Amino acid sequence: MAQVLEFKLPDLGEGLTEAEIVRWLVEVGDVVAIDQPVVEVETAKAMVEVPCPYGGVVTARFGEEGTELPVGAPLLTVAVGASEGASGSAASPSPSSSSPSPSGKGPGSGAESSGGSGNVLVGYGTGAPAARRRRIRPDRLDRAVAEVPVVEAPVVEVLVAETPGSDGPVPVVSPLVRRLARQHDIDLRRLAGSGPDGLILRADVDRAIRTAEETAAATARVAEAPVQAQVPAAAPNGVAAAAGAERIPLRGVRGAVADKLSRSRTEIPDATCWVDADATELMAVRAAMNAATGPSAGPKVSVLALLARICTAALARFPELNATVDTEAREIVRLPGVHLGFAAQTERGLVVPVVRDAHTRNAESIGSEIARLTELARTGKLSPAQLTGGTFTLNNYGVFGVDGSTPIINHPEAAMLGVGRIMPKPWVHQGELAVRQVVQLSLTFDHRVCDGGTAGGFLRYVADCVEQPAVLLRTL
Repeated sequence: MAQVLEFKLPDLGEGLTEAEIVRWLVEVGDVVAIDQPVVEVETAKAMVEVPCPYGGVVTARFGEEGTELPVGAPLLTVAVGASEGASGSAASPSPSSSSPSPSGKGPGSGAESSGGSGNVLVGYGTGAPAARRRRIRPDRLDRAVAEVPVVEAPVVEVLVAETPGSDGPVPVVSPLVRRLARQHDIDLRRLAGSGPDGLILRADVDRAIRTAEETAAATARVAEAPVQAQVPAAAPNGVAAAAGAERIPLRGVRGAVADKLSRSRTEIPDATCWVDADATELMAVRAAMNAATGPSAGPKVSVLALLARICTAALARFPELNATVDTEAREIVRLPGVHLGFAAQTERGLVVPVVRDAHTRNAESIGSEIARLTELARTGKLSPAQLTGGTFTLNNYGVFGVDGSTPIINHPEAAMLGVGRIMPKPWVHQGELAVRQVVQLSLTFDHRVCDGGTAGGFLRYVADCVEQPAVLLRTL
């Protein structure tokens, strides 16, 4: 006998509380295997494919593409043991397994005992081969759903009536009723069912369709009447609703960036100092390194990798800037290792991948890791763990063709080094005017962790290494 199990949006880790549905990978009626990805979601950190811990027939999906769901909200329901095609994918899970643990541990998470892996992220599954997507004939799907026992726990979770307008499961079983509502843009969550236990029937949907048609007709009649000049209405926050104004939701990566920058400006008393540096020698050293041939010649070294290595050397001399502030305890926490973040602009917005243990790496190793993380950022495949835990950030905004900026600290870090474009400028070199490769360096720092003397010393050391790379060689 089939059981309908509800799969909820799992905790994706790193403190994330919500995700936006980007693309459904399955349709109602599809057969899914255990750990098969069923939906692609976008969190504030990354794009993630979410696998389903159950094997069976998809009977319902919750949320259209573009909808934002909180962790714990229903994603889809699966009829386990609904057909011969699905029974080979998984055994029937126990009734207590309708809400799998994200860690894959606990009731209903073991594949042997429940038929579901309980794992929720790609890469942590059981490794079962993904089944080909197959459609179940409507008569089989209806028969499978009709066999669901209404007294068992999993079914109660699907059919429990919720208050109209809530975000819980929709109390409707018939695929025909769902299809009818979808064709007429009827939100089933806003309907109060007239069936047993609040079950939504076709008559309820038909009534809602008639009401919507009457409302549309009345609106059309009002629209045909002469339009009088009106004062632009004001939005709840007081912003005028100008005609043709576009409103863009602050969510996903853009929302996370907005929240972090706002928090940084609110909590951190930051200050900025800057200096121009002659980068001619640094560029010459880089050219010589990349021109080297032979077995010992490694991959090309980027300017960003050299600047990153200079930063780790500077932080070893000025550990005050590799820190954070515990506001509740009123303590400065100096961190033992350098996890270096670097700003990367992508189609999804600004992200800051983190090079772990950068203080243990040389320029070549840092460059390779930056290249790897940049490619993952470009394709939207960075994991949340690769975007968090930084202790210091390097921002190369020179790639946008600008000379300088005042960076906003990447909360909860204590400092950020900004690097402008390197370009030929007139410069006094060895007492004579010459054309040199000049760059502007700017350091924004948390004034709670140090005073201007420390920040100036850090920035001056970075500038000295840029102007005379031999200074860095003494510390290697």
